[in-house]
Amino acid sequence: MFESASDRYHLRLHRARSVVLTSEEMVEVRASQRTFEGAYIRTSLSQFSFALVILKIFTAEFYSIGALFAVYGAGILLISLFRRQQGNQQFFSEIGDHGLNQKRFKTSGNVVVVLTALSVAAYTILLVLTLKLPA
Repeated sequence: MFESASDRYHLRLHRARSVVLTSEEMVEVRASQRTFEGAYIRTSLSQFSFALVILKIFTAEFYSIGALFAVYGAGILLISLFRRQQGNQQFFSEIGDHGLNQKRFKTSGNVVVVLTALSVAAYTILLVLTLKLPA
């Protein structure tokens, strides 16, 4: 039988879909959202803004650089969605295959690796595009 995530994750013996968080847990969830989700969204918006400035102010030779920053911003936005999906599981324990409650701490290492790879690729491409600009 297929078991959904809301049935698999538990907090204080309640399923994830029916849990009522205490005020301290709500503060923790909000702080996590402000810190992580907000930072990724703000970074993505700043990349989109920078891309728009490049596309509006500079000449056609710089359009590829503007497009690069727009794609980079979209990549960061997708990473923020992935981070949110990963972060939604941090407060819950999981019922394992053997039927016992398991509390697992999972870092956001996957998100950091993907964001690092995206940033290195974007700035490498930026360097190549800058070097190809006419003198």
